[in-house]
Amino acid sequence: MKKSAGYPIQLDAGNLEKAKCPVLYALDIIGQKWKLPILWYMYEEQPIRYNELKRKLAGITNVMLTKSLRELEGAGLVSRVQYNEIPPRVEYSLTDRGEALIPTLKELYKWGQEQMQR
Repeated sequence: MKKSAGYPIQLDAGNLEKAKCPVLYALDIIGQKWKLPILWYMYEEQPIRYNELKRKLAGITNVMLTKSLRELEGAGLVSRVQYNEIPPRVEYSLTDRGEALIPTLKELYKWGQEQMQR
Protein backbone atom coordinates (compact mmCIF):
# COMPACT_ATOMS: atom_id res chain seq x y z
CA MET A 1 0.00 0.00 0.00
CA LYS A 2 1.40 3.38 -1.05
CA LYS A 3 1.62 6.10 1.61
CA SER A 4 0.61 9.66 0.83
CA ALA A 5 2.38 12.77 2.08
CA GLY A 6 -1.03 14.19 2.96
CA TYR A 7 -1.22 16.72 0.16
CA PRO A 8 -1.55 16.34 -3.59
CA ILE A 9 1.77 17.50 -5.02
CA GLN A 10 2.98 16.70 -8.49
CA LEU A 11 6.71 17.36 -8.53
CA ASP A 12 8.22 17.82 -11.95
CA ALA A 13 11.93 17.04 -11.61
CA GLY A 14 12.74 19.58 -14.30
CA ASN A 15 10.77 22.38 -12.68
CA LEU A 16 10.93 22.10 -8.88
CA GLU A 17 11.05 25.89 -8.54
CA LYS A 18 7.44 26.21 -9.68
CA ALA A 19 6.10 23.32 -7.59
CA LYS A 20 3.57 24.47 -5.02
CA CYS A 21 4.92 22.34 -2.21
CA PRO A 22 4.83 23.69 1.36
CA VAL A 23 8.03 21.87 2.31
CA LEU A 24 9.96 23.32 -0.64
CA TYR A 25 8.52 26.75 0.14
CA ALA A 26 9.68 26.52 3.78
CA LEU A 27 13.13 25.27 2.81
CA ASP A 28 13.48 28.12 0.36
CA ILE A 29 13.03 30.54 3.27
CA ILE A 30 15.14 28.84 5.98
CA GLY A 31 17.22 26.26 4.13
CA GLN A 32 20.40 28.25 3.60
CA LYS A 33 23.54 27.54 5.60
CA TRP A 34 23.30 30.34 8.16
CA LYS A 35 19.58 30.92 8.57
CA LEU A 36 18.81 28.09 10.99
CA PRO A 37 21.68 28.97 13.34
CA ILE A 38 20.61 32.63 13.22
CA LEU A 39 17.05 31.70 14.16
CA TRP A 40 18.23 29.36 16.91
CA TYR A 41 20.56 31.90 18.56
CA MET A 42 17.89 34.54 18.23
CA TYR A 43 15.44 32.22 20.00
CA GLU A 44 17.92 31.67 22.85
CA GLU A 45 18.63 35.36 23.37
CA GLN A 46 16.06 37.98 22.46
CA PRO A 47 16.49 40.70 21.63
CA ILE A 48 20.00 40.31 20.25
CA ARG A 49 22.27 42.88 18.69
CA TYR A 50 24.11 42.38 15.42
CA ASN A 51 27.60 42.03 16.93
CA GLU A 52 26.40 39.60 19.61
CA LEU A 53 24.88 37.43 16.90
CA LYS A 54 28.03 37.66 14.77
CA ARG A 55 30.18 36.50 17.71
CA LYS A 56 27.99 33.41 18.14
CA LEU A 57 28.20 32.52 14.44
CA ALA A 58 31.89 31.75 14.01
CA GLY A 59 32.85 32.01 10.36
CA ILE A 60 29.97 34.10 9.05
CA THR A 61 30.89 37.24 7.14
CA ASN A 62 29.27 40.63 7.68
CA VAL A 63 27.83 40.48 4.16
CA MET A 64 26.25 37.06 4.74
CA LEU A 65 24.86 37.95 8.17
CA THR A 66 23.33 41.17 6.85
CA LYS A 67 21.88 39.38 3.80
CA SER A 68 20.44 36.55 5.91
CA LEU A 69 18.91 38.93 8.45
CA ARG A 70 17.30 41.00 5.67
CA GLU A 71 15.86 37.89 4.03
CA LEU A 72 14.52 36.57 7.35
CA GLU A 73 13.02 39.99 8.05
CA GLY A 74 11.49 40.04 4.56
CA ALA A 75 9.96 36.62 5.21
CA GLY A 76 8.37 37.95 8.41
CA LEU A 77 10.41 35.72 10.75
CA VAL A 78 12.65 38.39 12.26
CA SER A 79 11.93 41.85 13.57
CA ARG A 80 14.52 44.65 13.39
CA VAL A 81 14.23 47.62 15.75
CA GLN A 82 16.52 50.61 15.31
CA TYR A 83 16.92 53.01 18.22
CA ASN A 84 17.81 56.60 17.40
CA GLU A 85 20.60 56.91 19.92
CA ILE A 86 24.26 57.78 19.76
CA PRO A 87 25.84 55.41 19.06
CA PRO A 88 23.05 53.85 16.98
CA ARG A 89 21.62 50.61 18.33
CA VAL A 90 19.77 47.91 16.39
CA GLU A 91 18.16 44.85 17.96
CA TYR A 92 16.76 41.74 16.31
CA SER A 93 14.17 39.33 17.64
CA LEU A 94 11.83 36.65 16.37
CA THR A 95 8.35 37.64 15.30
CA ASP A 96 5.34 35.50 16.22
CA ARG A 97 5.79 33.81 12.85
CA GLY A 98 9.45 33.09 13.68
CA GLU A 99 8.52 31.80 17.15
CA ALA A 100 6.01 29.43 15.54
CA LEU A 101 8.91 27.77 13.71
CA ILE A 102 10.80 26.86 16.91
CA PRO A 103 8.86 23.68 17.80
CA THR A 104 9.55 22.36 14.30
CA LEU A 105 13.25 23.19 14.64
CA LYS A 106 13.35 21.38 17.99
CA GLU A 107 11.85 18.29 16.36
CA LEU A 108 14.32 18.52 13.50
CA TYR A 109 17.13 18.78 16.07
CA LYS A 110 15.82 15.69 17.84
CA TRP A 111 15.59 13.77 14.57
CA GLY A 112 19.12 14.81 13.60
CA GLN A 113 20.44 13.74 16.99
CA GLU A 114 18.84 10.30 16.56
CA GLN A 115 20.32 9.94 13.07
CA MET A 116 23.80 10.91 14.25
CA GLN A 117 23.70 8.15 16.87
CA ARG A 118 23.07 5.46 14.24
